[in-house]
Amino acid sequence: MSLTPKQIELIKATVPVLRENGVALTGYFYNRMLNNHPELKEVFNLGHQRSGAQARSLAGAVLAYAENIENPSVLASAIELMAHKHVSLEIQAPDYQIVGSNLLHSISEVLSIPMDDPLIEAWAAAYGQLAEVLISTEKAIYDEHAQTQGSWLGWRTFKIAKKVVENSEITSFYLQPTDGGALPHYKAGQYISVRVLVEELGLKQPRQYTLSDSPKTDHLRISVKREDPKGELAGGWVSNTLHGLNEGDEIEVTAPTGNFFLIDSTKPNVFISGGVGLTPMIAMLNQLVDANIPAPVSFIHACRNAEVHAMKPHVDAVKARFDHVKSFTAYEQGNEGDADVIGRLDLHQLPRELLPTLADYYLCGPLYFMQAQYKTLLELGIAKEQIHLEAFGTGGVQLS
Repeated sequence: MSLTPKQIELIKATVPVLRENGVALTGYFYNRMLNNHPELKEVFNLGHQRSGAQARSLAGAVLAYAENIENPSVLASAIELMAHKHVSLEIQAPDYQIVGSNLLHSISEVLSIPMDDPLIEAWAAAYGQLAEVLISTEKAIYDEHAQTQGSWLGWRTFKIAKKVVENSEITSFYLQPTDGGALPHYKAGQYISVRVLVEELGLKQPRQYTLSDSPKTDHLRISVKREDPKGELAGGWVSNTLHGLNEGDEIEVTAPTGNFFLIDSTKPNVFISGGVGLTPMIAMLNQLVDANIPAPVSFIHACRNAEVHAMKPHVDAVKARFDHVKSFTAYEQGNEGDADVIGRLDLHQLPRELLPTLADYYLCGPLYFMQAQYKTLLELGIAKEQIHLEAFGTGGVQLS
């Protein structure tokens, strides 16, 4: 499906409106769709709806698509990211019809434009074009899962075989399939979706969590931060439900997926994380341990203080085994000696040998953290192609 020059012109003319009112439009769209199709409340994370994160993420995506409507191929990496997230939530081709209908009606209703207006027709064509690309990309991922030994399609029941408290906020959950079947050899850094019944809502809710270990034959491991209420921010429905479950309880899980993973174990690798963003880094580190750490590794981590520094004994144990694994820790709070530096992580302060020029760099953490580290790495002469990113939340990393 291709757009006519007139349709492209109409889409581009909406860019100023999307910049000004995009979040209001997408917020209206989600409310409309979930009211019309309440069954989707168990597909879309309602915590992201409550916080507005989902609306902001979609608004950014719609704006980017409109801005690049003449050359949407520049959005290939964003589309791949979106496709993996959709597969993880078991979104299927028919769902796009529901989304498209509600999106077009939302544009009509919010902007007071009749449904037969050429602008609505232009957006219908643009949405159809994007949906085709996403459905095709997602089909390839679903096909890969279907052909991968130990992988699966849809939701699979797992039991919590073991819970391990990592710090005052983070607990690791060791998950085993109740069917006793095999597990896939996933790529370290990928994630799963888990779905639990949230009693407060009377609904099942999904949430994506990075696998925090290298592939194992008998279990998957996630390490989940309990999101407590903070001021006006409500607590996390899924994280708090998970923390309240016991060993032996069952949850639903989709197969590992995602496009953020360890690329090359034979070259130097630098892992830079903030808070619970260390989970994919631990998985990647453990994959390298499985290969006897063939190249130098720098493990750089920032968190609030020693009390919330998860998995430090594990990293220390790896360092004790392998001389070419180095670490650096920054605590925002604490006493001198608790960490390498007290205060926000500033990569300019690190010994240069921890940041080799030819290494691959992996970043994960809150958005502000990601933006700061990315900017500093560029200042230090690290090429964009060497920097790989994974941010918390519903979308990718806006680097500027």
